[in-house]
Amino acid sequence: MKRTLDYYQALGHAPYRWAHYAEVPFQPLRKPLAESRVALITTAAPYDPAKGEQGPGAAYNASAKFYQVYSGAGSADHDLRISHIAYDRKHSPATDPNSWFPLPALRRAAAAGRIGGLTTRFHGAPTNRSQRHTIEIDAPELLRRLREDLADAVVLVPNCPICHQTCSLVARHLEAHGIPTVAMGCAKDIVEHCGVPRFLFSDFPLGNSAGLPHDTASQDAALELALRVLEMAPAPRTTVQSPQRWPADPAWKLDYSNIERIAPAEVARLRQEFTRQKEIAKELRVREQI
Repeated sequence: MKRTLDYYQALGHAPYRWAHYAEVPFQPLRKPLAESRVALITTAAPYDPAKGEQGPGAAYNASAKFYQVYSGAGSADHDLRISHIAYDRKHSPATDPNSWFPLPALRRAAAAGRIGGLTTRFHGAPTNRSQRHTIEIDAPELLRRLREDLADAVVLVPNCPICHQTCSLVARHLEAHGIPTVAMGCAKDIVEHCGVPRFLFSDFPLGNSAGLPHDTASQDAALELALRVLEMAPAPRTTVQSPQRWPADPAWKLDYSNIERIAPAEVARLRQEFTRQKEIAKELRVREQI
């Protein structure tokens, strides 16, 4: 949390206060998972070729952001990407969407009878820095859609630091209104600082909340552990750490958003680019609200 704050303040962002709550709502499962309809909430964005480069290794692309909840068919395949958010671009290859969008893994769980089925839709949660907007606008809209889908439980998968806060706030709202949740993520301190009912922590670079890239066994194992947390958590603030390990050099833990490891000239360049991307995002937000 502190490293992210220091990084963005060095680039010109105003000081930011992370969401924090003492009390955490908690809704037990109303029926066994084998009889439950499970929904998926993602912070990934649908690929749009008109919005610039969004592939693996693409620079942060504010044009690809979205500011309203969206939904997609759970039975279809989707090209969802994460160029619009601050995942770990140095250490995450970003070549396998299944690492951040576990819809195929959920389908496999449904086919195996592990869950009763999927809701007809998955839903996209905007990664809004405004906690008020998330709490008052986006979370209630997600709740409305999930109720339409008759969701019995929800898996939330964030990717960037703000994504983790967004999904935490949404999970709290859903639990307070009777829908049990589990979040799968890589930013443990942000999620626990906010306070959520259930959290599966994977000690991976941001952008891999649903398992190792190009490793179906890892992705299925991550989802299975999240489902166990959903079933077995005895109380709110239950965090379980995945036993999986990132196979590459552990130096990734020191690199992400570490302003002390970035040369002054690069900081200056990043500051200019950050200002430009903020203007793009501001214009996009205005257009979406019209």
